[in-house]
Amino acid sequence: MSRSRVRRDGRGGSYSGIGGQAVIEGIMMRNGEKYAVAVRKPDEEIEVEIQNHHGFAHGSVLLKIPFVRGVFNFADSLSLGLNAISYSASFYDEESQKDSNEGGNTGNEKAINALIVIFSIALAVGLFVVLPTYIASLIEMQIRNSSLLAIIEGVMRIVIFVVYLLAIGLLKDMRRLYAYHGAEHKCINCIEKGRPLTVNNVMKSSRFHRRCGTSFLFFIVFISILIFFFIRVENVWLRVGIRLLLVPVIAGIAYEILRLAGRYDNVFVRIISAPGKWIQHLTTREPDEKMAEVAIAAVEAVFDWKKYLSDTFGYEVTDSWMREDEGVRVSEVNVKDHTSAEVPEEVKIVEKRFLNADTREFKPVNPDSVNADTREFEPVDPEAVEAKEASGTAEDDKELSEEKK
Repeated sequence: MSRSRVRRDGRGGSYSGIGGQAVIEGIMMRNGEKYAVAVRKPDEEIEVEIQNHHGFAHGSVLLKIPFVRGVFNFADSLSLGLNAISYSASFYDEESQKDSNEGGNTGNEKAINALIVIFSIALAVGLFVVLPTYIASLIEMQIRNSSLLAIIEGVMRIVIFVVYLLAIGLLKDMRRLYAYHGAEHKCINCIEKGRPLTVNNVMKSSRFHRRCGTSFLFFIVFISILIFFFIRVENVWLRVGIRLLLVPVIAGIAYEILRLAGRYDNVFVRIISAPGKWIQHLTTREPDEKMAEVAIAAVEAVFDWKKYLSDTFGYEVTDSWMREDEGVRVSEVNVKDHTSAEVPEEVKIVEKRFLNADTREFKPVNPDSVNADTREFEPVDPEAVEAKEASGTAEDDKELSEEKK
């Protein structure tokens, strides 16, 4: 059996390569160029959409250059995240749902998302770069010590960052988003610690993870403090301009540190990861089991966790393990795969799974039973399928017996 190229850390965890983010009532999970968005719809059904994604510099050598690739990956993550949030919001916005059903204008959506990305970056730069610098400039006449002034500016940057996270955490919708964020982390931790991906195991896993975007933002804030401490300019506007030009540099450094923290485990990595994981107390909450179900659906859409456990930890996950788990998910899951070229555009509902009440396993419907009118797969009567399988086995036995005679 070929082994996956993964790194084990000192605590038994391994790098899986998957990552994601919370969306409105759901989770987006990404594995390489493939991503899935799983959303708990108002009718309690879980809708999963699978797509391929190519970043801004797809195929470019720039993505292989350390400190440069981080800038592109950061912008790409923002764009993909907004697309995922927009998709999840469509299930809770009647007008958006209507537009979606009527075909919508994807060109306008892309333009709007691009504007939102630009606005988000501008807001972040304004809050965490320009504002602290401006406030520090107001008190520099009272504080002549430039080193002390730089430290005060850095402290204000951290305070603004923490206060911002606390403030948005007071919103009810953000609290649910933070809970889904916790479910996303729990799923990845569950897999990387070598546990089968079941609801019970996910709920027992940690909601804090080193590769979190919150940690990335903290690294940006912390690195900016260090760099700005040594780059000092008297003119306040020139100072702001230099800080703005250094933002891509800081993002590139922060990305490499986050990448390092996700792949290795030693004293240094644990020390630099500790503040980011502490701040995740503000950006994650304990999810409920229904949120864990959604997270599991997103992971399974893009990642073969059973093969990963087999290749990395050396054991197979049997069906009996899944049946014995009392928390096995019970939601209907609707999967739409847009990555397969073999499936016609109008028949993109590739799989629809229903829970078998006896075995506690999900059984797919017959992929050949496509309704000509609705273009959806029709569910199959489990008893009819079992009878057909039994009949086929009996016929095979009869043929074998006749051949022996």
